[in-house]
Amino acid sequence: MLQLVRLFDELPDGFDDLVAEASGEGVRNMALLADGWSKGACFQDDGEALLVAFLAGELAGIGGMTVEPAAASLGFGPARRLRRFYVRPAMRRRGVATALASALIHEGFDSVDLLTVNAQASAIAQPFWEAQGFCPDSSGPWTHVLRR
Repeated sequence: MLQLVRLFDELPDGFDDLVAEASGEGVRNMALLADGWSKGACFQDDGEALLVAFLAGELAGIGGMTVEPAAASLGFGPARRLRRFYVRPAMRRRGVATALASALIHEGFDSVDLLTVNAQASAIAQPFWEAQGFCPDSSGPWTHVLRR
């Protein structure tokens, strides 16, 4: 069974292992998340969320949404950025990333009409986000957008 849990106070047990797995794949966004979280500098404002996925009770992945700061200054109005996504290799191809993305897309569209992602970090990121409905876009500091 897949369970999504919203984080408020602390990162989940086993998060250090997730950071190590990500780092081993050359993905640094989990280390950035750990650093930002320890400083209280991320996922703390209105309109922001950090979700953790558990599959059969085991930490499977994580994904977040923050305010997209560049959108307003570029004339797009308020927007949110989906970010800090990672699914453990052993948990891939089981719907974890899709469930995380779907929950955050749904929540994001409750308050804004534009969602962004930066899918430059890995070869699998671009096709994943495009499968979620995002379109390539270079009008801002993002690679893809999804409009309501």
